Amino acid sequence: MADVGEILSDLRNNPEFRNGITFWHTIEPRPPVYSDWPEGVSEELRAVLRKRGIQNLYSHQSEAVRLAQNGRNVIVVTPTASGKTLCYNLPVLAHLQRHPDARALYLFPTKALSQDQMLELHDLAGELGQPLKIYTFDGDTPASARRTIRSSGHIVVTNPDMLHTGILPQHTQWVRLFENLKYVVIDELHHYRGVFGSHMANLLRRLHRICKFYGAHPQFVCCSATIANPKELAEQLVGRPFDLVDNNGAPQGGKHVIFYNPPVVNEELGIRRSVVNEAARWAMQFIPKGIQTIVFGRSRLRVEILTTYLKRAMERMKKDPTRITGYRGGYLPLGRREIEEGTRSGKYLGIVSTNALELGIDIGQLQAAVLAGYPGTISSTWQQGGRAGRRQDTSLIVLVASSAPLDQFIVNNPRYFFGTNMESGLINPDNVAILISHLKCGAFELPFDNDESFGPDSQGLLRYLEEEQVVRQTGNRWYWSSETYPAEEISLRSAAAENFVIINLSDDNRVLGEVDFFSAPMLIHEQAIYLHLSQPYVIEKLDWEGRTAYAREVDVDYYTDAVAKTDIKVLTPDREEEIPSEKSLPHVAAYRHFGDVEVSTLVPKYKKIRFETHENVGFGDIHLPQQDMHTESYWVDFSEGVVEALRQEGVDLGGGLRALGTALVNVVPIFVLCDPRDIRCSPMVRAPFSDLPTIYLYDAYPGGIGIAQRIFEIDKELFRSAADAITKCICKTGCPSCVGPPLEVGDRGKQSAERLLEYLL
Repeated sequence: MADVGEILSDLRNNPEFRNGITFWHTIEPRPPVYSDWPEGVSEELRAVLRKRGIQNLYSHQSEAVRLAQNGRNVIVVTPTASGKTLCYNLPVLAHLQRHPDARALYLFPTKALSQDQMLELHDLAGELGQPLKIYTFDGDTPASARRTIRSSGHIVVTNPDMLHTGILPQHTQWVRLFENLKYVVIDELHHYRGVFGSHMANLLRRLHRICKFYGAHPQFVCCSATIANPKELAEQLVGRPFDLVDNNGAPQGGKHVIFYNPPVVNEELGIRRSVVNEAARWAMQFIPKGIQTIVFGRSRLRVEILTTYLKRAMERMKKDPTRITGYRGGYLPLGRREIEEGTRSGKYLGIVSTNALELGIDIGQLQAAVLAGYPGTISSTWQQGGRAGRRQDTSLIVLVASSAPLDQFIVNNPRYFFGTNMESGLINPDNVAILISHLKCGAFELPFDNDESFGPDSQGLLRYLEEEQVVRQTGNRWYWSSETYPAEEISLRSAAAENFVIINLSDDNRVLGEVDFFSAPMLIHEQAIYLHLSQPYVIEKLDWEGRTAYAREVDVDYYTDAVAKTDIKVLTPDREEEIPSEKSLPHVAAYRHFGDVEVSTLVPKYKKIRFETHENVGFGDIHLPQQDMHTESYWVDFSEGVVEALRQEGVDLGGGLRALGTALVNVVPIFVLCDPRDIRCSPMVRAPFSDLPTIYLYDAYPGGIGIAQRIFEIDKELFRSAADAITKCICKTGCPSCVGPPLEVGDRGKQSAERLLEYLL
């Protein structure tokens, strides 16, 4: 087996790779920091852990356990493979040893992680000799087992969706759990952001109501990847004060982090060599030499292609191709377990995965991680890269960039990645659309008292629901009065009450997925290409009134992008500030605002865009009604002085506004844990509200989820980042990697955006 250090030395001297490396960062090894065992951990439990090679606890583990045993709510933030699992398993098991009637509820975002953690708990409890009953309760749990789980499960492992539809609405069947609930564990807390996080906060409000009804006051132990605001996010989600534990005591080997930008193949369009091919080339520098490597792909399709390429490359080198395997959603559970065990045992040298293995599933010790495209957030990048170097050996992370704007920004601006500023997790629990959905669920579960608070103006919202004839007031209480089951109608991934169901005509009319009401015209109009797990489907029919789309699997080399005509009406401008010019003007250059807006959207056409090259290969018409959405927006408008100065310079104002808007949307995810599609942009040469050139950046969800408000707070950083992205892009006039294609922003779009930014910085 070759040494990682030797391979790295060879790569430094290989011009084929060296010329594409934009940044090479070395992290020095760090020894472990241990701490004493907390007093509440029994000798029997310590002996079990010593058998597993755990002689002492790391400093963060000891602190977290101690705080939990002292009745505190704890949020633990440490890197991958730092032993966060013990931070909640130890206090839970120690408490159950002393109080056998107590109960614990574990919440994980995925089934695979739930299964992995349950096996770990089973092993610990078995070695402890404690008759603890640990069960997974999810959609796959057989009906015959559910009664036993409800009555006798000491630890119930589940997910938010099952808590939402299968546990809280049926709490009378879970009396033993709720009467004796001591701990609630929430792992991978950073996943609960945006719409999903806002739903989660209200789901936990419902949990608190039911616990209070049964006389329980559980503690919360949460774990998260590194984000900018873990304590704030935990407190917003749970509605309780938290203690932060982030003093990572786990050892870390030396680590090399390499950013690699593939060679340009089309300078005008900003297109680079395929990220899939380049990631495969990097992986083949390690795998044939015995370096166990994980390759992360952004999609199921990319994973399958990469796996195929690596197997073929092994065959060409007369190596065993069976030592390469894929791992993704869609594989059967037993198959996934076999792959996990094979990776731990060293059977597989190369494993290609979607972000399914980003979470804390145990796959052993790997030496190299190759990321085929930027995962979308700094925290996810470290989570994926943290899969390599789980021992105290030298390891390697290679980020191979695609042509996407965010990828290009990161590899060309590494200071943003390695700086102290991580993305913030944002939620808005009081989003009216989401809040009212959970008020319905809460009323179904337990009547609301007149003086009971469930978010702001809950009594006013209950009166609205009474008008809708789903609740009624009797005496001092509000009762559910509808025959419907509200939890079944509410998706935790959407802010709209009515989702569109997508029926797969290629698979016996099975449900393929759901799309929220406001995204439907953009994503599932007739003849749209709908991508599900990277497989293209064409929407053959859209039943608007029936909220149903009918899709059929197809093999095409393009996707569709709907063209929206947007009008924005400012409802309440909550904040307004001047942006004084520091350069060309002696007076105010622009104004920045935050407030509520009404967005009216009509989607008349769609474009067909070819994969990889982003070429426009056709248009089509869409015939759907206009949609109106009340949301939150940030907007900036330029003064008449700026307009006059740009006019004299011959600057294309319309193209510049479109270009700058695109650049700003592209860099928002650097500061906020969100997808670029969560924030939308509407540039206007003459905005009705101000009669000035304006760029609106608004939350793409009814009521808003906090992104626009965050932009108002950090807009200077956003402007600087957009300027960096535009300046460092290799194109001359603009391209999809920075400000958008010249066809959309004009021949001087890039230069016009740069000029506008000068007035904002």
